[in-house]
Amino acid sequence: MTLETSLEKPAPVRAIANAISGWIDRLGAVWVEGQVTQVSRRPGLNTVFLTLRDSVADISVPVTCSRVLFDGLAAPLQEGASVVIHARPSYYANRGTLSLQARDIRMVGLGELLARLEQRRQLLAAEGLFAQELKRPLPTLPARVGLVTAPNSAAERDVVENATRRWPAVAFEIAYAAMQGHRSAAEVIEAVRRLDAHPEVDVIVIARGGGSVEDLLPFSDEGLIRAVAAVRTPVVSAIGHEPDSPLLDLVADVRASTPTDAAKRVVPDMAQERARVVEARGRLRQAVLARLDREQAQLDAIRSRPALADPTTLLDARSGELDDWRARIRRQLEWQLDRAADDVHHHRARVQALSPLATLQRGYAVLQDADGHVVTSVHGVAAGAAVSVRVADGRVHATATETEPIEESHD
Repeated sequence: MTLETSLEKPAPVRAIANAISGWIDRLGAVWVEGQVTQVSRRPGLNTVFLTLRDSVADISVPVTCSRVLFDGLAAPLQEGASVVIHARPSYYANRGTLSLQARDIRMVGLGELLARLEQRRQLLAAEGLFAQELKRPLPTLPARVGLVTAPNSAAERDVVENATRRWPAVAFEIAYAAMQGHRSAAEVIEAVRRLDAHPEVDVIVIARGGGSVEDLLPFSDEGLIRAVAAVRTPVVSAIGHEPDSPLLDLVADVRASTPTDAAKRVVPDMAQERARVVEARGRLRQAVLARLDREQAQLDAIRSRPALADPTTLLDARSGELDDWRARIRRQLEWQLDRAADDVHHHRARVQALSPLATLQRGYAVLQDADGHVVTSVHGVAAGAAVSVRVADGRVHATATETEPIEESHD
């Protein structure tokens, strides 16, 4: 359709815009190649907004696609990826803007390569090769560091020089391998296995300088990933620089951003360790001194108590009590002895009063016959019989000349 216009009959802007819209609608769906420069996913919308830029000319076109199409891509679509889009152009007349409504998106070139790598990453991750619980800790001070790198490379120099500067006594076992090209993956696998079998190697570092995605492809090789997952020695991946992310970084026990960073991770810094030892000794000394101060304070507090400050105080008090008790016991014993002496004296007097000896001392006597029997009657003694007279201070032996009975008076 031709739009007839002239100086006398110009077309309004809306007519021109509508004509352009009609021409673009008749163009139909087309395949468009470009580079994604912006990706916008807005919450709550089922549409994803992209910006597609020409790789040569400075021309950009907004693209819309459904969320289902965007999420169904083989790999996440990143800014900078090259794509071919099957889309229908549309022209929004009110704003005078051109846009593309995507019906299909295909990654090409680097984008296709990244898509294959992403698919491989997902498959290996599903097997659990990248699981965090499989990661092994690095030794604090390895006896020998295994290094896989290219001969005379900057990566080798960075690792060895930085590690030696940090810990001069560190020893290296270097296994050279091609770090680029079609033989790289096989040689790195063989070097890793050889170092893993070395009895003195405690950690393995795989180091390479930066490079393009194509240069780092050997370090995403499935065979290398499985070989690293199978070794018993901890592995440090030091491939490329910070933005580089080969699959080796995911399976390795530790990822280092650069070869220099790997050297810092595998060996400690002697100066820092010495400073830590000095600091630890200072803390221990302070702890011991603080403990001694506390114990000394407790001893001083105990010694300041009256019982320990002057131990004789309690003894003097007890000694006075002992003297009092001793005096009381002595008085009690003397009193009891006096009473006992009085009792003995009284009993003695009573006994003496009742004793036949006392009667004899008053002038009485006891007459006994020759057999020792007490004579109580004159009839018990015959004339001429031998008798014994018991007096107060002895006996008198006599012979009875005659006996004379005494008549009892009954008055």
